[in-house]
Parts: sequence; C-alpha cells; structure tokens
Amino acid sequence: MKKDIHPKYFDNAEVTCACGAKFTVGSTVEKMKVEICSQCHPFYTGQKKIIDTAGRVQRFETRMKKTEALKTKKSVQSKIEGTKKEKKTHPVKKKKKSTPLEV
Repeated sequence: MKKDIHPKYFDNAEVTCACGAKFTVGSTVEKMKVEICSQCHPFYTGQKKIIDTAGRVQRFETRMKKTEALKTKKSVQSKIEGTKKEKKTHPVKKKKKSTPLEV
C-alpha cells in the first residue's frame, strides 16, 4: 500500500442535527451538520413530517385545491343540466379487402 494517501480518520467525529441532537461517529470529517437524524426522521419516529424544499409542498397543495375546486364545479354543473355530456363517436373506417397475389 502507498503511504500517506488515505485521509485522516477521526474516531470521535461530532454530528449535529438540525433538531438539536448530537452524537459521535467515526468519519474522515471532524464536525458535521445534518438536516435529519434517526431521532427526528419520520421513519424512526412514526410522525408525519413534511420537509419542504423551495416551497414545493405548498405549490403541490395549491394545485390539489384547484383540482378539487374544478371537480366540484363540474359535478354541480352536470347536476344542474341533468344530463351527462355524450361522447362524440367517430365513424368506423372500413378496411380494404386484400387481393390475392397472382403468380
């Protein structure tokens, strides 16, 4: 093995989570900051936690509200009219008969 090519290893590297939890691990980095750890992750805690990145969750929820509003509006209109819209049907195309090949 070549000498001095491996990074320095810290046996007691300190990890700090955004929730405030601190614990030590072995790592090549002496201090780390993480957003989610085993003490606050929904899989381990069993709690529902929404992690919003750049407002994506909020945008999704607003789109869902708009969709629900459109569905209720359409259902109210169809009840008022009393009939459902009929689907337009296209005429059936006839297939050409194939002719046998002459030899």
